[in-house]
Amino acid sequence: MKKILNKPENYVNEMLDGMISAHPEYYNLFGDSGKVVTRAKADKNKKVGIVSGGGSGHLPVFTGYVGRGLLDACAIGDVFASPSAEQMADAIRAADQGAGVLRLYGNYGGDVMNFDMAGDLVEFEDITCTTVLLADDIASAPIEERENRRGVAGMVYAFKLSGAAAEEGRDLDGVTAIAQKAANSCRSIGAALSSCTVPQAGKPTFEIADDEMEMGMGIHGEPGVWRGKLKTADQIANEMLDRLLSDMPLQSGDRVSVMVNSLGATPPEELYILYRIVKQRLEEAGATIIMPLVGRYATSMEMSGVSFTLCKLDDELEKLLKAPCDCPFWKIA
Repeated sequence: MKKILNKPENYVNEMLDGMISAHPEYYNLFGDSGKVVTRAKADKNKKVGIVSGGGSGHLPVFTGYVGRGLLDACAIGDVFASPSAEQMADAIRAADQGAGVLRLYGNYGGDVMNFDMAGDLVEFEDITCTTVLLADDIASAPIEERENRRGVAGMVYAFKLSGAAAEEGRDLDGVTAIAQKAANSCRSIGAALSSCTVPQAGKPTFEIADDEMEMGMGIHGEPGVWRGKLKTADQIANEMLDRLLSDMPLQSGDRVSVMVNSLGATPPEELYILYRIVKQRLEEAGATIIMPLVGRYATSMEMSGVSFTLCKLDDELEKLLKAPCDCPFWKIA
């Protein structure tokens, strides 16, 4: 294992210390755990709060997206491990401005259980909460079992769209409805070329040969739909799009935002090689691409690989997508 670290057990705390030291104008720590990140300055308006949470190892998800027009607070666990219920409750408390709090996170068992427990902890503190789960990974379950799918990079769109709605002053029901609309509009799939190493494990999460790839692998190394010889960039892009468009067909005149996302080690050059096929295919389908995102938006440590996310837009979602936001990892003026 080659990693730049001190003691594995200090990995997350030292990462958060460095992130907040680098961006004090954006981030603060809240509570006693040292693993709840909030905005540096509380919003002066009485707005709906939005919180998320999950394991470390996916920056900018989760903590990176705390900022204006995005999240208000986030609880972060150890690498690939859920935060505790108390940490999630602290995030809810930090985000509450009296207008209610939306809990917005991925569909993973530990996160669901702990956020439910966190809701119980704040129930008697006059904090009203709602929940939206992201379940956009089409490789993790068939469409008829969509509620069992994992949440992956689609949550970035949900953060942005619901965050913009909250900044507009919509009430909790309205912000929650936008988050659910965003979740329903997103489909994602990933492809991995290499494993990653969790610091405290000290060894790769899984083994894969140098000349192999796995289609549909999850962001923690969950099994995909097939493993075989590495394909060309165009073959990879076309298969990923075939699978996405089979799950969420596009018609002429549809508007869609597309994310071509590095899972960690894949460089921008290779993402752009893939994007050229994405653009060609979507335009051939008659769709218009709105504000494409190409880069590192939701990673899996140093995994080599890529994910595609399609987010189908209507007038309301397009306006919210283009609304201002500001965090160190994503800025829209």
